[in-house]
Amino acid sequence: MKLFDFAFCLDYEKKIQSLSGICPEKWSFGSNSDNTILKNYIEHTFSKLHDEKNILVTEEYALFNTGLFTIYYEPIFAFFVKNKIPNRQEWFLDGFYTSYQLGMMGIVTFPRRANYFERPADLVFDTNCDIVPQYPHIFGDPENFLRIPEAIRESPNKAMLFDGAIKRAKCMIDANYKTAVPQYYKGKIQLLIPICLVSESVPNLALVVSKNAAGNQYLGHTCLTLDMAYNNARLIARPDSEWLKP
Repeated sequence: MKLFDFAFCLDYEKKIQSLSGICPEKWSFGSNSDNTILKNYIEHTFSKLHDEKNILVTEEYALFNTGLFTIYYEPIFAFFVKNKIPNRQEWFLDGFYTSYQLGMMGIVTFPRRANYFERPADLVFDTNCDIVPQYPHIFGDPENFLRIPEAIRESPNKAMLFDGAIKRAKCMIDANYKTAVPQYYKGKIQLLIPICLVSESVPNLALVVSKNAAGNQYLGHTCLTLDMAYNNARLIARPDSEWLKP
């Protein structure tokens, strides 16, 4: 279920802006100030929690754990009250509050945050495994192909350039395991690795990889823009990497 099907979110932009104020982080790409990252995060987090049946619903209010914290590490919750506007959703998004603020309202039971993984090992790249890129999709899918820098798209050696970029990415991961960033996509944990095609030190894309059934290789499924990659990665946690930033 989507957040906007569950609740009437009047003044949603203002409430998101207020949330960004109590959970300071760079929530927009580049020089923008539209909180695109935060909105994507909240809406996908709600859907994940709904799938987990992890939204607290009572006769008077509903509540979900955003997974976000204030600068004092107080958990932040989305709080809903019954919608008094007829012919609309059952719930009304009242706002985002800390556990202390909700406690002052008499609320003593709080739901858990979303669970994205069962095995911590899935979050770390296994450097003993090779990466096998799926070039028929990376180069053959029109949408994916257009994410590649134009100079590389037009090169007859693009596969060789990608191979070199993947080799360099593995060296970067060997030097710092945090280079491989976990992402959540369609119910699965995958890893994002930087692909530097034009400059050796500036990533142009993120290659999405996951282990094959045998667990002895990583398959490079597709390439994402850096913005797309950050949005997916931020669902789990703020990426602690030098290359994937908003």
